[in-house]
Amino acid sequence: MAAALLQREHIPLLVVEKQTFPRFVIGESLLPSSMNQLASAGLLEAVEKQQFMTKHGAVFLRGDQRCNFDFAAQFSDGWKYTYQVPRADFDQTLINAVAARGVDVRFQHSVTAVEFSDAGARTTVEHHGEPFIVQSRFILDCSGYGRVLPRLLHLEEPSSQPPRAALFAHIAGDQRPVEREQGKIWVCAHPGGAWIWIIPFSNGRTSVGVVASPEFFCSFPEEPAAQLRAIVMSDSNAAQRLGNMEFLFTPQRIVGYSCAVKQLFGPRFALAGNASEFLDPVFSSGVALALASSERATHLLIRQWRGEAVDWQREYADWLMQGVNTFRAYINGWYNGNLATIFFAPNPNLAIMGQICSVLAGYVWDRSNPYASKADRAIAALARILADPKWANRNLAGL
Repeated sequence: MAAALLQREHIPLLVVEKQTFPRFVIGESLLPSSMNQLASAGLLEAVEKQQFMTKHGAVFLRGDQRCNFDFAAQFSDGWKYTYQVPRADFDQTLINAVAARGVDVRFQHSVTAVEFSDAGARTTVEHHGEPFIVQSRFILDCSGYGRVLPRLLHLEEPSSQPPRAALFAHIAGDQRPVEREQGKIWVCAHPGGAWIWIIPFSNGRTSVGVVASPEFFCSFPEEPAAQLRAIVMSDSNAAQRLGNMEFLFTPQRIVGYSCAVKQLFGPRFALAGNASEFLDPVFSSGVALALASSERATHLLIRQWRGEAVDWQREYADWLMQGVNTFRAYINGWYNGNLATIFFAPNPNLAIMGQICSVLAGYVWDRSNPYASKADRAIAALARILADPKWANRNLAGL
């Protein structure tokens, strides 16, 4: 995203990447808001040519209860669909499109040190053990879980989220819904306190993962494949859909993935995407925040390059944290049960559910939506009302 926008303004840049694409990574369920960023950078056409699975919404399931969000019913003015993407293919598509425009992209290059001065940044990069120096006016850290600048500049701090673990794999044998429902992500609330994601791809594969406290996994077999299978089969909804699943690789595990930083920018750098803060995968916020933050940071960089004054605190850090905190409110609401009270209410108010749907579509900066602008209070208040027995059989029109 950043490279595409900078190249379009003819600003000289270098992209360095420690790994080699394509490579496996999770974060496979996009949000409709990301379509805005892909289109603005001229990358959407390349993505659409890949014929990824179209995603029209999200389905939340708990026992015999079901809450089906369709992006066509959202409150905000935005995209009504997006894609489910194997990230190896999606990321390769984007970097190929950028490289084809003439951007200098170098794989297997590691950043090992940085120094800042009034003149700019001095970065030490290693390629196959051989170091060299890159002089630049600015560094935009889009290193994701690598968190290069937070690590080198000692910016990391504990996340507000409690430690959780994710166990996941790609499978065959998914008994999918049909037609429009086929591409929706399923989020199954496991009776033991975990949740399960089911993300279908157009290549016939499906991504399946379990997120829970580390203690939850101790009740199941230790071997990863046996553990993931036992957890999936112990949830009625997941078991019905995935009873014939076959693992396409040994399930992988990530523990303690949530992270935060002390600052999002400095005189010669800014952090975007997961290099800044990562909360939790439950609402697929990772890629959405990555694309939105890199687009925002790059537009500010372009202005700064032209000699304009930029207020990085107000125009970037404060803005980004507004979106992060909206997602944080929903993540907290999911784990404390407030969103389950709302999602599985017997008589949902369609207007309110449309406002919530807009947040699930990634439109977390829509200040006209109270479930985005005042998410903490709105979620807590609605859950409190719905938990009151006198509201049990009433429609919430007018709230």
